[in-house]
Amino acid sequence: MSFKIHVSGDAEAAVKRHVPSLVADLVASGITAQDAALWGPDAESEASVRLSWTEAVAIARPLVPQIVELRERFLAEGVNHFVLGGMGGSSLAPEVITRTGNLELTILDTTDPGQVLDAVTDRIATSVLIVSSKSGSTVETDSHRRTYEKAFRDAGIDPAGRIVVVTDPGSPLDASAREAGYAVFNADPNVGGRYSALTAFGLVPSGLVGFDIEELLEEAETISLELAIDDPTNPGLILGAAIAGTQPLRDKLGIITDGTHIVGFADWAEQLIAESTGKLGKGLLPVVLDVVSPELDEKLPDLQVVRLVDNAEAHHLFPADRHHGEILVSGTLGAMFLVWEYATAIAGRLLGINPFDQPDVESAKVAARGLLDARPEPTDPAFVDGGIEVRGDAALLGDAATVDDAIGRLLALLPADGYVAVQAYVNRVALPQLAGIRDLLAARAKRPVTFGWGPRFLHSTGQFHKGGPAVGVFLQILSHETDDLQVPDRPFTFGQLITAQAEGDAAVLAEHGRPVLTLTLTDPAADIETLFGDVDA
Repeated sequence: MSFKIHVSGDAEAAVKRHVPSLVADLVASGITAQDAALWGPDAESEASVRLSWTEAVAIARPLVPQIVELRERFLAEGVNHFVLGGMGGSSLAPEVITRTGNLELTILDTTDPGQVLDAVTDRIATSVLIVSSKSGSTVETDSHRRTYEKAFRDAGIDPAGRIVVVTDPGSPLDASAREAGYAVFNADPNVGGRYSALTAFGLVPSGLVGFDIEELLEEAETISLELAIDDPTNPGLILGAAIAGTQPLRDKLGIITDGTHIVGFADWAEQLIAESTGKLGKGLLPVVLDVVSPELDEKLPDLQVVRLVDNAEAHHLFPADRHHGEILVSGTLGAMFLVWEYATAIAGRLLGINPFDQPDVESAKVAARGLLDARPEPTDPAFVDGGIEVRGDAALLGDAATVDDAIGRLLALLPADGYVAVQAYVNRVALPQLAGIRDLLAARAKRPVTFGWGPRFLHSTGQFHKGGPAVGVFLQILSHETDDLQVPDRPFTFGQLITAQAEGDAAVLAEHGRPVLTLTLTDPAADIETLFGDVDA
């Protein structure tokens, strides 16, 4: 088994409606042949330099022995702790791969000073930093690199032997890393970050910690022929039609992973789908779910459920804990990556958008840079309740005097077809339980709720928030950190950076007419219980 899919209900009707025309239009073979015209003239320029993921296996295979050799060298030197500094597509795929393989890879995809401090003080004597940035200018990864360079030098270690760089050829990081003597792996520049799971961005960190990346590529290669054929049984065509072809469109895509050996796949798929489709006021919103009951599904007619299992063919025969209309998928990890990439590209064609650009991601970065340069004085909260600072515009907060009131007023602005996005700019290693607020809010709002760790989500679902349907309301959660950390040779600290990123994104969301409520935990560990009580009121 490399990949299996079972559809029923609206999803099955969508497959019957769209797959014949997709076959007739030679869409599958066209994607494989890198036909940039498949998404219309407006997308052709971008698509012409973003389709090499279809041949990622062949391009990446020569990297495997180089990665294995570098791992063996590190282990021979007693170096065995690997840290990945990367954002969005540079970290999400390696996180899925290594968690599925039960291997340790410290993911540093944050600017939270506490989380960065915890990482850089952990086993520095035996650590390697993998700096992963497609553009080579990502502010978060540049800050991580500077911090580790200083930490290595302070420990009497030459950074040249402890830093590995993954970037596009010719990027600023490519040039500076080679000059510094770092090990450098170049990725294919004609692959966008969210489609890069099977390129150097996915393979280098995963291979260095010991995952069998040759097997991963073989799993993808096994399904590649099926994906290239214009045939009604093509799993990419079926999945693409099922998620983007329902009438009316079920544009909230609930992803459940309660029966699969693959760990964390929904977080990777979330970026792929949201950033690819959320634009021009359209899009599919992925929602990571634990369970969906038939009763909840009936109340959410715009929700389409995808359930990842280890045997899609068998699961539909035992429907006691399933419900009609689910899309059941199963497969090896390598096959999953490639099938979902094809399906997302096909969904873009059905939705009438360009699945390879991200026009609204840069706006939040520009706003954050402006705030870092200006360094304005912090704004006073509208009020403080139980140690939690509350901020929001007057139209949102009105006469609210408690956190419960403020959350109630935010949810009152939620459209019938809307969603709530929780954006947590906190230390996710120290406060993993904060993700539990998603289920509490979903129960209160009776609508889909997404949860993103900031600033990571700015490189993924942030595109959907600004460019997708204008039906979201946004809850930012920030925290006061006891200790801050200066970014070496930069005029700002990590604390100032993460604050600028949160405030910058809030400003851009407000410019797009999206309601934003900001809650700041003054004592994070103690205030979480208070926050949960307020949400569950």
